[in-house]
Order: sequence, then structure tokens, then C-alpha cells
Amino acid sequence: MQLALGATTRPWNQWSFEEACGAIAAAGYTDVAPFAHGGKVPLTAESTPEEIAAVRKVVDAAGLEPSMLITRMRLSDPLEEAIADYRKTIDVAAAAGVTWAMNCGCSQPELYEKYNALFRACAPYAAAKGVRLVMKPHGGNGLTGQLMRTVVEAVDHPNFSICYDPGNIIYYTQGEQRPEPDVHAIKEHVSICIIKDCVVVDSKPDVNILPGTGWVKFDSVLGSLAEAGFRGPLYVECLGGTTWDDINSRARQTYEYVAGIVARL
Repeated sequence: MQLALGATTRPWNQWSFEEACGAIAAAGYTDVAPFAHGGKVPLTAESTPEEIAAVRKVVDAAGLEPSMLITRMRLSDPLEEAIADYRKTIDVAAAAGVTWAMNCGCSQPELYEKYNALFRACAPYAAAKGVRLVMKPHGGNGLTGQLMRTVVEAVDHPNFSICYDPGNIIYYTQGEQRPEPDVHAIKEHVSICIIKDCVVVDSKPDVNILPGTGWVKFDSVLGSLAEAGFRGPLYVECLGGTTWDDINSRARQTYEYVAGIVARL
């Protein structure tokens, strides 16, 4: 099986977006997902055409595809304002050539229904723009696969699916849930999978480690997804390490590790 293998810029967030893209391409990845640098995501609802063009210039120079973008919702605003703001994010994503607009779910139970309503309104709008919407688990309404299924069924639109993050299943449940059984509750609705590992030591979860050295059994998770029809893409989010050379070495090592698993699917 062949799956597109990309990386988020999170491991390189102490360096510039341009430096991160260069490192990602040098490690063998084809796709990049812009995350925050200096506390700011390169593309947001407020991005100007000039800023969008600047991001495209950097990505194109590195030979990468900016296929996924981390996004935020303004759920504390009135619903119509939150919808309008997220539609601006979709417009920016479309203008930048982004395929997947990823959000991190909702951690406030009193806002769960507003979250569902926002994405019911935005999913068809995004589909018309060629942008696919995905939810990534970060506790709250994405704490487990079963809760994610509840959200998918509530939004009830084919343009809203899941960006499964096996490391976060462990992290946000402090190891009480494991992704290998958890993924079965949501696997047919997963469009993207994050490559992120996790360990829990003295009740403290840690995702800033090299994939393959923690508790996640990636061959099992990816195998279950593949059996359900998953065809990628994959994005590496965390690598561990603190220095430029170490992070880049870990990026190359992780590329080979994940490519090996994918080749066996």
C-alpha cells in the first residue's frame, strides 16, 4: 500500500516556517501541515492574499504540498459569527491549496452542540470550496473513538470526518484507553491519521517522544484503518529531541519507520 506521508511543522516550531519546510522535505516527506511558529499559525481566517502567497512560495520552494492546516473555532462567539469566521478560514485554506482543514474538537460540554451546529453549517460550504473538514481528538468530545462517532453522526455530512491521533487517545485518558481497541469505534470515518506516540510515567503522559518508542502499536492502528478502507494521508506530529540536528535525524528515522509499516499493510 502507498499512503502520502507528511509532517506537521510542530517539531520545528522554534525555527521559522521556511526552515521547517526545508527540513521536512529533506527528510523525505511530501506534504506539510502548517502549525504555529512564534505563537502564530501561518494561515488563519485573517490571512491576506499576500500572506497566503508568501506561504505558498515557501512551500513550493521546498517541493511540498500544504495539504493540511490546523484551524481554530470561535465557539464563544454567537453561532452565526462563529460560522462566518470559520468560513473565512475555509476560504483561506482553499486559496492556499489546502485539502484538509483540521480542528481540535471541543473541550467544553456546554459548547458541544454549538460545535456540531457550526460544522453542520460549514461542511457543505467547505465541500463547495474543495476543502475537507476533519476533527482531531484532544479530549472533550474527542476523548475516545466512540465519542468521535457521536460527533460525526451529529454533524451528519460526508465532508466532515476524523483525523485520528492515537497518541492523544493515550494522552488525554492518561493511559486508561488505548488506540488499538479504540480505533474500531470510529475507523470507517477516519480520513487522516497522525503519527504521534505517547508514554505515561508516574501518571504523567508525554507525547514528545520518537514514534515507535512508546505505547502506540502503529502497525495495529494503521492495519485496522487500512482494513476499513483508509488510504491516508499520514502526518508526523511529534518526534522528541530539542536540537536542530537531532530533530532532523528523528524525522528521517520516523519516515523510514512509518514507510516500513505502510509497505506491509
